[in-house]
Amino acid sequence: MNLFADEAVIEVAAGKGGNGCVAFRREKYVPMGGPNGGDGGKGGDVVFVVKRNVKTLANIRYKRFFRAKNGGDGMGWNRYGKDGEDVVIAVPPGTTIRDAETNELIHDFATDSEDERFVFLKGGNGGWGNVHFKSSTNQAPRTANKGQEGETRTLRLELSIMADVGLVGFPNAGKSSLLDAFTNARPKIAPYPFTTKIPNLGVLHLDSDRDVVVADIPGIIEGAAEGAGLGIRFLKHISRTACLLFMLDCSDDNALTAYDTLKKELEGFSAELLTKPRLVLCNKIDVEGATERAEQIRAAIAEREPETPVLAVSVLAHTNMNEVRLAILRLVTALEARAGKAALSADAAIATASESSFLATRSVDEAVEVQYPGQEA
Repeated sequence: MNLFADEAVIEVAAGKGGNGCVAFRREKYVPMGGPNGGDGGKGGDVVFVVKRNVKTLANIRYKRFFRAKNGGDGMGWNRYGKDGEDVVIAVPPGTTIRDAETNELIHDFATDSEDERFVFLKGGNGGWGNVHFKSSTNQAPRTANKGQEGETRTLRLELSIMADVGLVGFPNAGKSSLLDAFTNARPKIAPYPFTTKIPNLGVLHLDSDRDVVVADIPGIIEGAAEGAGLGIRFLKHISRTACLLFMLDCSDDNALTAYDTLKKELEGFSAELLTKPRLVLCNKIDVEGATERAEQIRAAIAEREPETPVLAVSVLAHTNMNEVRLAILRLVTALEARAGKAALSADAAIATASESSFLATRSVDEAVEVQYPGQEA
């Protein structure tokens, strides 16, 4: 059963406020006790909170309805009703909340801060008891307010996986194999298209203070931006990545045009994707004729995009895989340093990675972390 879910339509409802109470103080030796009806309790709120251990929207999708508790009614002796409990909805980092009818953006959890909270709907206020209505001209009020109704809304939640690097390529280009080459974990790999049907995450650990998250999405085909193949459903998962890694299959006769085709599909989905820094890997150079194609691709890209690194590799033969790892680290670390977020310099991060590193590959729902087995220098 596929438990991956990156979209969900849900109905949320804040709690109704409790009703105020009409009551009077009646004691044997207090002949004019007066009103003492308490107020109703406040209804519960609808609250969203970010949890890093939540990876998908599966639990939300299958529950569908989220309702906060109603406030309790007021009671005599000026006793207030109990406030209703909030309904707390846990979502993964990268979740956006939109109105299901108008598509209006309500909130964007664009950070991975643990326990980030967003109170979406406030519960209804409790009604006043009759103690609030006493006056010199109305000493025995028999009036109390009803509690306010809680608002109900229908929402659409969308998840965009937050990662440092997004892998881009046609089916069977070797993206899953790239993760497999750095770990003992085994993502599904087979010689037919779309073996990757859901996004996978890989975490490249340098030390206790530094890691790089890699997002592998199902392969793109020409026309994906218009819905071909798996369409645009998974393209959104690279929209928040800091940089992109293009994987090209140099054993294919179409390898020379693959890079431009991939860029065109990304631009068709969002022109902003092409503004991200990128790294190009020319894969399968162990196949006859692939090395020559890789050199042609390198020359073409160097002429048009001199700032884009191009590496010729063979994931299957483990050729130049250490260079790939270091190139990824240079790219990501440079981006973070530029933004003032890096704790280590690029050279320090690369030196650390050369001494001890491993790649943990996991599906979005099931994490598997395995010690990096070591690669050639």
